[in-house]
Amino acid sequence: MMPSLFIAHGAPLLAIEENEYTQFLRELGKAWPKPKAVVLFSAHWESVVQKVSDVEEFDTIYDFGGFPEALYRIQYPAKGDQKITEEIKALFAQQRIPFEVDTMRGLDHGAWVVLRMLYPHADIPVISMSVNQRLKPEQHYEIGRALSALREQDILMIGSGGTVHNLRAVNWEMDGKGTEAWAAEFDEWIEQKLTSWETAELFNYETLAPHASFAVPPYGKEHFVPLLYAMGAADASKRAKLLHRSFRYGNLSHSVWQFG
Repeated sequence: MMPSLFIAHGAPLLAIEENEYTQFLRELGKAWPKPKAVVLFSAHWESVVQKVSDVEEFDTIYDFGGFPEALYRIQYPAKGDQKITEEIKALFAQQRIPFEVDTMRGLDHGAWVVLRMLYPHADIPVISMSVNQRLKPEQHYEIGRALSALREQDILMIGSGGTVHNLRAVNWEMDGKGTEAWAAEFDEWIEQKLTSWETAELFNYETLAPHASFAVPPYGKEHFVPLLYAMGAADASKRAKLLHRSFRYGNLSHSVWQFG
């Protein structure tokens, strides 16, 4: 059975950088047999109703500005898989989870930066999924759990976001010069709750976790919630393992979690 993963996609520059984290992600893509497909929840696709892609071949979306030209030349022409889309629709219908099918949208950088590191040849079908930060944490978890059966078909589930992702707090001059205490403390609290699978406390992270309002600001919850979709997909085993953690710019987290 394939695991489900939470992968921090960091800043867009990650796509053209060579560092410890990019090397880790490339090796991670070789750690398991190639999946039949990838179902990916991206922090950069928000909708009030769950969206499920049904796209024959994805365009590459450059949902950022002011970066080097090399970023805008990257293409990741992954194909979709209509059969898997139909399976997802059936699973959501069984659990009475409202959804809509999207036949047009390409892959945003929350998706293609991660996928390109793991599978650089764009030779694995992708089903792109939206996130909804307005839902309660337990609802994100339940959406992931509704899709858990896909893992039995060698389909890899990925949540792409960031556990600490406050762009108003990043310190560009601190890159490579340590981690701010508040960011480390929040991430360590999250680690404790994930490894012990304490969902009740995790779902109340906003009031229980140290520095939660700074690590996950109200305008940035969409980057945290992909963690809960990925976690929910492994509810049957309730196993979590931290594969990588590092920080950029003082507090921007690069963490990778394996569930299941």
